[in-house]
Order: sequence, then structure tokens, then C-alpha cells
Amino acid sequence: MSEPDEPYKSRDESLCPCKSRETYADCCLPFVDWKKKPQTAEQLMRSRYTAYFFRLTDYIFRTTHPDTRDPNLKQELEEMVGDVNWRFLTVVGSSKGGPKDKTGKVEFIAEYFLDTEPHQLQERSRFKRYKGDWKYLDDKG
Repeated sequence: MSEPDEPYKSRDESLCPCKSRETYADCCLPFVDWKKKPQTAEQLMRSRYTAYFFRLTDYIFRTTHPDTRDPNLKQELEEMVGDVNWRFLTVVGSSKGGPKDKTGKVEFIAEYFLDTEPHQLQERSRFKRYKGDWKYLDDKG
């Protein structure tokens, strides 16, 4: 058996699904593994996209603001997460949402497949701190 030209990269060494151009280990992994907290609304948005990409429903649930979190969210996520295959993320822009801000907005386009059909989600998300941590508030930005 011959050696491959390029060595196999682990998930941690691969580029992050959030398209930051950083490795997963240096970008979203510390957030979704609860080893580090996002310092900006955009970091939270990117890590939530990555959680959708890898089907990490607990992270999505726990980073949703309690004021807008549907009581059935965890169950709904677990029912739908296997049906969607996330493909690409483009961050269009953001306002506020910095390390010292209390609120912020991030606009993005997420491409995905539902069954075999391509779809696109464009959203301007609102984020708000809860007990000091960034949380996803809603899509009413």
C-alpha cells in the first residue's frame, strides 16, 4: 500500500467550518468544547454555525438567550439536525457585538442542503449578553 501524497488531517487540524481560514482547533473548537467563551457576537455566531455543522445541539441550545429560547428547542434541534447538511458560511457584516458591548448584530448567509436540494439562509441575528456571556437572541436584526 502506498503512502498518500498529503497526510490525513484530523478534524482539529482542518479548516474550521465557519470559514474563518483558521484551523478548527484554533477557531471554534474551544468554544463548542466549553473551554473558552466567545468574546464577540461574531465569534458566537460562527461557533453556533459550526455547532449546526457538526450537529452539536447542546451548544446551540445553551447559547440561545433564555428570554427567547423556546422550551421545546432542544427536542426540535435533535429532530431536525440530521436532515440538514450545512455547506458554506459567509459573514456579510456586523455592528456592535464587541468585547465591551452588551448587544450586537451579525448578518450572514448560510448555504445548506435539505435532502438533496440546495437552500440559502440569510439572517441578521441579534445577540445579547446574559450573565456576561454572549447569547443568540433572535433573527429580528
